[in-house]
Amino acid sequence: MTSQRAAGGWPPPARRLTAPTPVPATTTVSRPAATIVVDEGHADRRLDKFMRSQLRGVPAGLLFKLLRQGRLRVNGRRAEQNYRLAEGDVIDLPALQAGAPATTVTRPPTALLDRMAKAVLYEDSNLLVVDKPAGVAVHRGSDVPAGVIETLRFLRPDLPDLELGHRLDRDTSGVLVLTKTPPMLRHLHEMLRDREKEIERHYLAIVAGQWPANLRVLEAPLRRRDADVVVDPRGQRAETHVRVRRRVGDWATLVDVRLFTGRKHQIRVHLQHAGHPIAGDDRYGDPRFDSVVASRGGSGLHLHAARMVIPLPDGRDVVVSAPMPERWRRVLGTPATGGAGRGSRRSRPVRSGR
Repeated sequence: MTSQRAAGGWPPPARRLTAPTPVPATTTVSRPAATIVVDEGHADRRLDKFMRSQLRGVPAGLLFKLLRQGRLRVNGRRAEQNYRLAEGDVIDLPALQAGAPATTVTRPPTALLDRMAKAVLYEDSNLLVVDKPAGVAVHRGSDVPAGVIETLRFLRPDLPDLELGHRLDRDTSGVLVLTKTPPMLRHLHEMLRDREKEIERHYLAIVAGQWPANLRVLEAPLRRRDADVVVDPRGQRAETHVRVRRRVGDWATLVDVRLFTGRKHQIRVHLQHAGHPIAGDDRYGDPRFDSVVASRGGSGLHLHAARMVIPLPDGRDVVVSAPMPERWRRVLGTPATGGAGRGSRRSRPVRSGR
């Protein structure tokens, strides 16, 4: 399989994102009246979702109030929040007057800004791919003031349509894809939803014991039960392929895992169900195995999104990889490499009929 270099040279050099000029922890921003003309890339989006992408930081309550009062107009008329936009629609947005709820931009923690600024693996006009650190949530929550998406939006105010293309668990590290445009977000979701075998998603994991075969297909349906996921014949179809990368004595194995479906906690539950839980998994793991891993310097969940192949609409693939976390090498007994992640485009091989 040969690689194809695109105009301008591929892969492009990874670049460090630069934070905007530091601001206080919260900064009040006023917005003048504006007119937005909808282009082809935003056609068929819901009005409310489009406006939230254009008005980052504006409270959702204020946006919906403008819609209810008819102060935000499309083609000179009131519009419902679920109105589907068409190319050429003209949206008139009033000024946010003094006394109205103010727009607040919250600055993510400095340490997180620094980590994410150095995390870029690949970037082009449609995609931004980062190496997500373990322990960092992909988005904010009740106990998380800022996640990956909020931090990158802060670092890149020039990307108003930046969105998460998929999710990784908080304690999983590695390749995380974000999209810069609505068409690419729709394309990626279509690939994940309808053509799961077209997107290659490879993970590395350190599991308990000796994996019994060099290649194994795990097909066990999964169902959510409260906050957990369980194997259940009434659940959704789930398929995981596992290949041995390296054995560590008789007590652990480094495996390559490829997802063919994308269920919540799929890898963690499938490997636990097979009798080989992942090191450091506080929900589905084995405390005795985790104690051995900890004695060798290991900590946290040992699950890493190592490689992804993303089919593009133009017929080429983006191939992105993230290096194994250095902390794993203490557990595996291998020397540090200092290797860097990488991303590139390649021509897509001709696929035979199925």
